[in-house]
Amino acid sequence: MKQLSILILGLWLSATSLFAQDNTAIEGVIGDQLQAFNDRDVATAWSYASPNIKRLFGSEGNFGAMVQQAYPMVWDNADVRFLDLRDVGGFIWQRVMIRDAQGVLHMLEYQMVQTADGWQINGVQLLPAPDVGA
Repeated sequence: MKQLSILILGLWLSATSLFAQDNTAIEGVIGDQLQAFNDRDVATAWSYASPNIKRLFGSEGNFGAMVQQAYPMVWDNADVRFLDLRDVGGFIWQRVMIRDAQGVLHMLEYQMVQTADGWQINGVQLLPAPDVGA
């Protein structure tokens, strides 16, 4: 019984460590892409997009135009806070709170996929505005 408990504890610690490494890598990818948008370096921002996103938009120019139009808070982000990382039905979602250039808070979820090139962004969805109490 003691050996089983030690085995379970070891597996849990190993999984926790791997999840923490993934969390750090995922935050790095999203943060680097957000910085690339602030720098107007669309080519670098494009490099963090998954193969699926690249197929969908076809070029970094189309991708950059879409982000600028549909996600202005990503295009001009002033502050970024990483919240929870979740596995939902085998899909990895990172919740991110972004303050835009005008100071308005936005909540987004980034779907992440692991590829041969590491973690990449497979989609972003804008969530309803967070409640801010006085």
